[in-house]
Amino acid sequence: MTAEPAETLRDIGETAVLQRIFPRLPHADAALVGPGDDAAVVAAPDARIVITTDTMVHGPDFRTAWSTPYDLGWKAAATNLADVAAMGATPTALVVALTIPADTPVADLEAFADGMREACAALARGCGVVGGDLGVSPTFTIAVTAIGDLVGGDPVLRSGARPGDVVAVAGQLGLAAKGLALLFARGVDKEGVPEARRARNLRSRFPAEVSAQLAPRPPIYAGPVAALSGATAMLDVSDGLLLDARRIAQASGVTIDLATEGTGVAEVLHGGEDHALLACFPGSADVPPPFRVIGRVLSVAEGADPGVTVDGAPAQERGGWDPYAEWAGGAG
Repeated sequence: MTAEPAETLRDIGETAVLQRIFPRLPHADAALVGPGDDAAVVAAPDARIVITTDTMVHGPDFRTAWSTPYDLGWKAAATNLADVAAMGATPTALVVALTIPADTPVADLEAFADGMREACAALARGCGVVGGDLGVSPTFTIAVTAIGDLVGGDPVLRSGARPGDVVAVAGQLGLAAKGLALLFARGVDKEGVPEARRARNLRSRFPAEVSAQLAPRPPIYAGPVAALSGATAMLDVSDGLLLDARRIAQASGVTIDLATEGTGVAEVLHGGEDHALLACFPGSADVPPPFRVIGRVLSVAEGADPGVTVDGAPAQERGGWDPYAEWAGGAG
């Protein structure tokens, strides 16, 4: 018996697609006017908003052979929620723009919406999608803008770390890098092309590692907790601990010394996409759960530049992911 072909975006058109998707998207508690008009209206009780945007492109950022549409919706939400949390803010709303091949099954877009809804429910309850755009392109591209509320507090910047602070992290480090390494090594066919069946098998055998890469669960609540606890600097570890710690060091004009006892193996220093929160706290303050101390902030040595040391030794390598340096092209 021949199965009916999947209904595609081309088959039903934009209006019908949106009618199918809107009910599945998460509602934002802060939305005064949600999807359906030319623009949304979102409450901003603080009179300031935190706003960030990020893109995910098929090829350099994800492979549809490895990530399900649900995974993509989850990850698109989680990565942007983490950027808001890293400012010490509470996420309130998302705006989502997608460009998708016209032959994409409608069910894939529904699963993407389900992933966004469940990510918001699990990681940032009350945050939801208030609008966006849907376009056609041969390359699947996801662009998300996230909005957050400081709730009367000050934003936590990268530039506030001071000598005497401790360095702490909330969330996983290194698991996503291990998952990606597994996918590239064993989630491909003989020609190196990503293969869905192999990826599913890997995920069943190494669920923590592969899921950390495809559907991360950053501790979004820890961002506002850090702000309330006096964090002096903070960011989302998206490109690797070594690279992102250096960003705080350079912005603050300090040296950050990481301890291998707290950081561990190479994947922790160089791997990204766990979206843990890296924060500095005054040395005299109690570091709040779920943060754990992994280093300290020092003055810059005479003749040296702000940067990172590991167990006191300068870390010369760049570490982490730079899309312009690392990506060689090809969607796979």
